[in-house]
Amino acid sequence: MSELIGNAERRKELLKHMILQLHKGEAPEQVRPQLIRVLGQVPYNDVVEVEQQLIDEGLPAEEVMRLCDMHTAALQGAIDHTGVKEPPAGHPAHTFQQENQALRWEVGAIDALYSEVSSAHAGEDVTAQMSDLQVRFNNLMDVEKHYLRKEHLLFPFLEKHGITGPPKVMWGKHDEARAKLTSAQDTLRSLPRWTASDAQSITGLVLQPASAAIVDMVDKEEQILLPMCLDTLSDSEWFEIARQSNEYGYCLYDPAETWTPDVSAGYTAEVAVDSQRIQLPSGSFTPTELQAVLNTIPFDLTFVDKDDKVRYFTQGRERIFSRSRAILGRQVEYCHPPKSVHIVKQILDDFHSGAHEHAHFWITLRGRFISIEYFALRDPEGQYLGCLEVSQDLTEKRALEGEQRLLAYADEGSTDVN
Repeated sequence: MSELIGNAERRKELLKHMILQLHKGEAPEQVRPQLIRVLGQVPYNDVVEVEQQLIDEGLPAEEVMRLCDMHTAALQGAIDHTGVKEPPAGHPAHTFQQENQALRWEVGAIDALYSEVSSAHAGEDVTAQMSDLQVRFNNLMDVEKHYLRKEHLLFPFLEKHGITGPPKVMWGKHDEARAKLTSAQDTLRSLPRWTASDAQSITGLVLQPASAAIVDMVDKEEQILLPMCLDTLSDSEWFEIARQSNEYGYCLYDPAETWTPDVSAGYTAEVAVDSQRIQLPSGSFTPTELQAVLNTIPFDLTFVDKDDKVRYFTQGRERIFSRSRAILGRQVEYCHPPKSVHIVKQILDDFHSGAHEHAHFWITLRGRFISIEYFALRDPEGQYLGCLEVSQDLTEKRALEGEQRLLAYADEGSTDVN
């Protein structure tokens, strides 16, 4: 028996045989004890190779997808992760792991709400719990960004290494989870008021399958996908995944650290920059998009560089102070009346020296209440980059009373008459 367990090819043949047993209708609870008894701990890469072989030998990917949950159940706890790499903080694989933890936490909160609903009496009002469930399922919809990064960043690199079957199967499971989540959301929105009997009837039919699909995918990633990727992909490939990840966003988690390959190991990053987009740490814009954003925000911005020259101003619909492009490149002190120049210079001197980071003034101008703020801008090392002037008409906002909630929009329509 020990010779059998030590023989990798024979072990994979037995694993393939047992998966085919599932294909022929054997129940996981019958196959799993046999699997553990004969094979002991199954290296995760054996599972990947066998799945790929089955597809290469003609078993349709759709059939492997159908069996995926069953053979995962049969292998639960029997997959060996000895020697699997641990990614550092900020590494894309680490981010996937942290997102999975957040998803598990959300599903745990959902399970607690299921328990409250299931223990309620038939006619009892459980609308509050169902509203909480709707919030939790809205949070789960964030998994879309997690899946998109897998589908459009991880999977293409795996396919370049000849690993095509598992990504195809997993993509299909993503689509199943998406459909179940959408059905759960539609169901939770279907009634304004919920009794326990109504809620209990749909929990097992619609909600639990959706949350279970999320946990099942987390298990498949942790058990198979991420260890396989860490063993297969190079640092340069991971760096490209890291570079593009901001385009898709993150799921219930914002990575606090940035990972780059170890340049001391001889790695040189070759970054392909999309010339059509302005890349920033938290996303990107085309120049047209950025201009629209800056000109739509409800205040005026003026940027003065480290040499105290005016370099940029917004051109929104409602100007507070007149600006023309003639001021671009001018020393900012020349853009103010002589009586206030010494104050402007004092503010800038304090910003340069670090004595202050912010200055705030407010005035009444033509019957309007105007806020004017100056902010020092610095790079991550603290070096002075310039000053941002922010002017805002707060007249209407100062007059607000009570509250205007988001849901009032549907009842009353937008108050924007422009």
